[in-house]
Amino acid sequence: MSRPLLTIDQATREFESWLARQTNVVRADLRVKHRRMAGDPFTFLRATFYRWLQVFPRVCDKLLNAPRILAVGDLHLENFGTWRDAEGRLIWGINDLDEACELPYLHDLVRLATSARLALRLRHLDLSLREATDALIDGYVSSLRRDGRAVVLAERNAWLSQIAIAELHDPTTFWDELNALSSGGRDAPQRVIRAAMPASVTQLRFARRVAGVGSLGRPRFVGVGMVGGSAVAREVKALVPSAAVWVTGKGERAEAKFQLLGKAPRVPDPFLSIRQGWVVRRLAPDCTKIGIDRLPRRRDHRKLLRAMGWETANLHLGAARSRTLQNDLKRRPKRWLEDAARAMADVVLADWKAWTKRRE
Repeated sequence: MSRPLLTIDQATREFESWLARQTNVVRADLRVKHRRMAGDPFTFLRATFYRWLQVFPRVCDKLLNAPRILAVGDLHLENFGTWRDAEGRLIWGINDLDEACELPYLHDLVRLATSARLALRLRHLDLSLREATDALIDGYVSSLRRDGRAVVLAERNAWLSQIAIAELHDPTTFWDELNALSSGGRDAPQRVIRAAMPASVTQLRFARRVAGVGSLGRPRFVGVGMVGGSAVAREVKALVPSAAVWVTGKGERAEAKFQLLGKAPRVPDPFLSIRQGWVVRRLAPDCTKIGIDRLPRRRDHRKLLRAMGWETANLHLGAARSRTLQNDLKRRPKRWLEDAARAMADVVLADWKAWTKRRE
């Protein structure tokens, strides 16, 4: 007999107690996270992957027989962004693998489609759920048939390049915000940050940083210095196991989740690394997430969702054979993704309402 489902408050307390055994949690950041969870259902979804993992097997039990792979896990519309590759080219794709874990491969598509369903409720997307799920599947299957391909923002992806470039941070504002952080990096892993910086860096200072949603509560620091008369920055956040470890009780090597990047047909971020238990990455105006709330209305949202489906397949191809995934998709009912997204969105909404009601 399966364990009765915890309430959202109970699940949050138990998960955060487990998290505190994995790292030195920042309690003030958890309080920020709790407030943001009450803001809207989309943000709630981003903040509660631990809860999603409890609910998904109950609601989407018919999908559990799909091939299991090292999946992205916490996939949603805002887990996509830009970075510069070793050649200086602007790359777009999935840029957060903190929650990568073994799951049925269909899980990532359901979570991505569910986030689209919630974004539609907030009027951030200009299409129907059916159009959204059709676009995701179209992009996913197209990528599988071509054995994947990196999304390099050059001539071939000019339309996506226009969206991405429009979303890049204003350099002056970006650096002003980082420089405004109070120096408080006494507990920062300064050697780790220094090792990730150019050897010629000067005026290096450290500060604690509050960012993200799902990872709030984990220690996060930033180092900002000067190279060639201009600012450079590196961020580190504590590496912890996926929430799947809390749900299943099965152990993992936290570093294993990044193996997915090395095998996938995509262009890696040369600055993303793991050093001594910290996830290290470059911070810059051109290394950014693309927020759904800032997408111009005139953009073709269907094309954007198709690209997200394509990139999801890129990651999956690092863990499974294309033919295996295509064969499994062919035996699924016609509207399986739309139906699963509706069902999971209803559960997320119910949990969000319960969370919000307790805090009124």
